[in-house]
Amino acid sequence: MEPLELTQNATQTGAHRPGTTHEVTNQAPPLADYNLFACDAALGEALTRAGADWHREALTQHGAKLGLAATLELADLANRHAPELHTHTPRGERIDALEFHPAWHDLLALLRAEGLHALPFSEPRPGAMAARCAGYFLHAQLESGSLCPLTMTFASIPVLQNEPALFDTLRDKLYTREHDARDVPLAHKRSMMIGMGMTEKQGGSDVRSNRTEARPAGVASGRGADYLLTGHKWFFSAPQCDAHLVLARTADHAGLSCFYVPRFRPDGTKNAVNVQRLKDKLGNRSNASSEVEFFDAYGVMIGDEGRGVPTIIEMANYTRLDCVIGSAALMRAALVQAIHHARHRSAFGRPLAEQPLMQNVLADLALESEAATVLFMRLAHAFEQSAAQATQAEESDLARVARAWRRIVTPAAKFWVCKRALAFTGEAMEVWGGNGYVEEGPMARFYREAPVNSIWEGSGNVMCLDVLRALEREADAAQALFLAWRREAAGHPALGAALDRLSALLNGAPGTREASARRIAQQIVLIAQAMLLRAGPPEVADAFIATRLDEHDGDCGRVFGTLPARFDHAALIERAFPVTAPASGF
Repeated sequence: MEPLELTQNATQTGAHRPGTTHEVTNQAPPLADYNLFACDAALGEALTRAGADWHREALTQHGAKLGLAATLELADLANRHAPELHTHTPRGERIDALEFHPAWHDLLALLRAEGLHALPFSEPRPGAMAARCAGYFLHAQLESGSLCPLTMTFASIPVLQNEPALFDTLRDKLYTREHDARDVPLAHKRSMMIGMGMTEKQGGSDVRSNRTEARPAGVASGRGADYLLTGHKWFFSAPQCDAHLVLARTADHAGLSCFYVPRFRPDGTKNAVNVQRLKDKLGNRSNASSEVEFFDAYGVMIGDEGRGVPTIIEMANYTRLDCVIGSAALMRAALVQAIHHARHRSAFGRPLAEQPLMQNVLADLALESEAATVLFMRLAHAFEQSAAQATQAEESDLARVARAWRRIVTPAAKFWVCKRALAFTGEAMEVWGGNGYVEEGPMARFYREAPVNSIWEGSGNVMCLDVLRALEREADAAQALFLAWRREAAGHPALGAALDRLSALLNGAPGTREASARRIAQQIVLIAQAMLLRAGPPEVADAFIATRLDEHDGDCGRVFGTLPARFDHAALIERAFPVTAPASGF
């Protein structure tokens, strides 16, 4: 009994216990059980400006659900257990089946339940596009991989709507809010997802170099006819989708055509789309990207023959908007985590969040995040305006401005916001120090995910060249937008000077314009963000303009944390993420 008495006495007196080295202190608790929507003032204000207040309660409930510890755990599980490819059954039958962790399907069920895959199309009303984009933004702060098939499904709807016969057979399965995880022929499913496959080994962004061939499956050819496709796709996103939109060449036409390629043939047998392997990619682990080969795969031509690129570019316009939102969401998620950590971590005798230099960094990140948020919400409104104006005989100045936002500002925003996310997530990770650099926390996943939106759906150079093309082809829309900005900038020297610099870039020698495309796109976005921020608190707009656009103080290439001392850094941080963040409510 003597050893037991000694142990008890040691415990009672607080003496050192063998094997104990230290007490865990000064570690930030996990951020959980907060409401992602209710704590985001910038998003709430933008929702009102977009005329989507009718969706506020749904977003409040969605934000509460996403902030629950159990929901956050789904994102971790889906990324720790990557999908597995099973090409054959034990009997040797080709199946190309993907096995996902249940958390993946739980995430997709959350997305569909909110209507984020179809809301503006299935339930059209003023503000529906902004409502959908706000909800997408909230989910993208949780997990990015599950957004890929949802984005492609959403973006495919306006393309498929132009094919009435085909769309009539798909409408209910596209619009339903139920997620059907089964890998069975579409006729037996309650819902569906659609992917896309454009990239081939030899082309990358240059899809016009694609070599996949399509030949008529019967006598009929052209739009609506059945075809057999032979070739490959180097990046085939989400191969588990029920169908994909792909590009291929027909023998009778020099251009590419667009095809709807289902996972199963009409007779219920597996289509000849063989998955060669899954990509071992940087970023999220939850989603599957693949390489595939077509061996007389069944497909239906959609759009006119030889007009595949213009047909599918409508889909790309929507996916590019989601790239902007996804990057803005990564920025928001990283910002909130950085502020939370700084409030709970002390160094050199006081909390990080009370130290002036750390406050400067966090306030600067908060400015960048809010600017990205108001930008994607304005783009969402422009997409809705453009759709509404499409049926009108005469185009108003307001419609031309909306067209400029959609056609010119969208690719510029896709370039700039996605680029900024890279530096932003790295800076936010640094706030966490070494804790941010390990995979057990969220910061490493945000950082790994940040590059993809800058690459997918057109790299930075492709986007900036697209901006130049749009400025030329949509000259009337560009003029309407710039005139509107001139009126809004009246009496504001820094904004007026920024517009002058943009004008000088646009009117430079023709031979220099392409080389300056990135600077042009950058300037367009910064002016757009500055204009939009002026609808909010003056201190936010003033700090952004002074540090991003002012000819003397502004330097968009600077590192974060160089705000002038005259701005109230603590107030900017509190606006971004209040000290008492609204709880989940569940």
